[in-house]
Amino acid sequence: METWNQTSSDSVRSHTPLLVNRRIDEHVEACVRCMAERADRAEMSRYLQRLEREWDINRALSVGASVASALGLLLGRRDGGGWRVLSAVATGLLLQQGLFGYGPMAELLRVLGVRTRREIDLEKFAIKALRGDFERIPNDGGPLARANAALVAAQS
Repeated sequence: METWNQTSSDSVRSHTPLLVNRRIDEHVEACVRCMAERADRAEMSRYLQRLEREWDINRALSVGASVASALGLLLGRRDGGGWRVLSAVATGLLLQQGLFGYGPMAELLRVLGVRTRREIDLEKFAIKALRGDFERIPNDGGPLARANAALVAAQS
């Protein structure tokens, strides 16, 4: 497929290694291609519901940092102040993510396949286009052409 995911304004994506971004993009392409080949509206709707529940990287980072911070405070209260360092580190990493839009925890989550909200939304809009929610997707050209047109349309 041609390059469709040109999200230069996404700071997490721009600080993620190209190989990791490409792996995430290939997963999206495979899912959209599969939906184009099957052309089952009910299955597309179920898949869209799953995408609605998918956690984006900011949510995963926020929850992870909150859990680590709370754990550090609880263990620090019971076993002494050493565990409070965990709270400080978690808070610092969350602050770095908030200020700069990227950080070491984001890199780890990206390697694990956690996507940005924009990446999830691109896939959702591509599936919606295939489902027929929009008028811009041609019905000719086969599943691969339709999947690519849906991904390009979702980007714009």
